[in-house]
Amino acid sequence: PCRSFHGYNRLLTSQIISHYDSVNQYKKELPEYFNFASDVLDEWSQLEKDGRKPANPAFWWVNEEGEEVKWSFEELGLLSRKAANVFSEACGLQRGDRVIAVLPRVPEWWLLNVACMRTGIVLIPGTSQLTAKDILYRLQASKAKGIITSDTLAPAVESVVPDSQFLKSKLIVGKRSRDGWLNFRELL
Repeated sequence: PCRSFHGYNRLLTSQIISHYDSVNQYKKELPEYFNFASDVLDEWSQLEKDGRKPANPAFWWVNEEGEEVKWSFEELGLLSRKAANVFSEACGLQRGDRVIAVLPRVPEWWLLNVACMRTGIVLIPGTSQLTAKDILYRLQASKAKGIITSDTLAPAVESVVPDSQFLKSKLIVGKRSRDGWLNFRELL
């Protein structure tokens, strides 16, 4: 059904129109409520639990030193539920609240994304190259109630906290604790 034109196969115009019509005639039923974490991730997790699907990595992270983190769908689902509990219980955040994440691409970065989807918390990602002035601007403009960062960026956040009237909780992703901060890994 394809005609060769200068050595390449090309669809005939009638075929393209026919395909377009068939796509447009399909009536898509959109769900009233969709949540990626519960509707997709938890479904795949259940398939693993039931033995209907092998435990393949849902997440596989490797850093420059060769350290690996591998999570199956079941593990990612469980960890994201724990992270969601950290947000709601330890941080007092709820659906619609905004959280800024200023982190390098560590495994927790993806975990926080899924936890925010699960809870309805709005995640505002920020690069780890932000300065204190940039962080302050984002905190004020977004009216974020929480911030998540690494121990190397925590001093920049601390320098602007007095000017951040909406900020309720500060989470640190690191091996060490810091005064005035909740340690995400310990709470998880």
